[in-house]
Amino acid sequence: MQKSQRLISLDVLRGLTVMLMIFVNNGAGDLVFTTLRHSRWNGMTPCDLVFPTFLFIMGVSTYLSLKKQDFQWSRPLVFKIVKRTLLLFLIGLFINWYHDFCYKGTIGLDSLRIMGVMQRIALCYFFTAICALCSKSAGSLKAIPVCTAILLILYSILILTGGGYTYDSSTNLLSVVDRHVLGEAHLYHKSPVDPEGLLSTLSAVAQTMIGFWCGKLMSEAQTIQDKMLRLLLAAVILTLLGWLLTFAMPLNKRIWSPSYVLTTCGYALSLWALLIYALDYRHVSGRRLTDLCLIYGTNPLFLYVLSELIGIAFNNSGVKMQVYGTLLAVIPNGYWASVAYSLLFTSMHALLGYPLWKRRIFIKL
Repeated sequence: MQKSQRLISLDVLRGLTVMLMIFVNNGAGDLVFTTLRHSRWNGMTPCDLVFPTFLFIMGVSTYLSLKKQDFQWSRPLVFKIVKRTLLLFLIGLFINWYHDFCYKGTIGLDSLRIMGVMQRIALCYFFTAICALCSKSAGSLKAIPVCTAILLILYSILILTGGGYTYDSSTNLLSVVDRHVLGEAHLYHKSPVDPEGLLSTLSAVAQTMIGFWCGKLMSEAQTIQDKMLRLLLAAVILTLLGWLLTFAMPLNKRIWSPSYVLTTCGYALSLWALLIYALDYRHVSGRRLTDLCLIYGTNPLFLYVLSELIGIAFNNSGVKMQVYGTLLAVIPNGYWASVAYSLLFTSMHALLGYPLWKRRIFIKL
């Protein structure tokens, strides 16, 4: 029984994260609260907590999934990992292509952005899963925290010596590498660096591996109280390390700084421990809210991809501004009208996901 409840806690956390991803990505108009915007460069807003939390959860889920296979290499398992990676990456490319088609009318690949959210999810999943299988084959999963530390140290050296914090695409090493490997036409052009670029993916992989290791810590605990204590202790350690690192490397989502990794992992762990306490230990009532999170949490990537495609279509067709204009007539404050639009858009996806959740149809990507 505990196992089922534990998985519900994780699904609720995943669902809450995806719900917030859809919400913060779909504001309307020019007046949007700062807390609902990503930080321009150094610093962190609540909005910046969402994506790293999803990667952390994916790391936990990867551990639970591979554990069922006893972390043993097999042709079907490797095929499944590679297939899922390619599918996630290709869906990300399709979203980018669909964006260009709607806004630019182009159907070619000359200026298609190669990286993106789904592509980063694909790469983080692949390297975490393969590293786990390799570590187990070598005798122990203890290589995972070692690999995580190596990735963060290596990435720290790269950004400190390569001008990673420089707000200049011509000299920032992250941007230079992306331009030379991917090409200028295939990058994100709204900031000096591609926020899902190649080098910063090293740090994102480390984030996923931390989630993987925390999944192991949770899984090996014998009681709910022990689970909470383990997760809270890890949260304190990671948050403290993240805070200490900010003195040398400020929090920065755009470059996915190591301090950002540790701090957001600490946040995700704290929230997860709180959900375990509320749902599994105290059995706090709140069925409707829990079910709402489960609608998103049981089909997370499907609803996220759907939100991206619908968001692009609504914006390009003018539906978004029509609805926003109607909301402005009722809510004169542009900031709150934008929040209202985000709420409506997010609620629409709850309605789309409800029949799937009710019929226990889980679309796995």
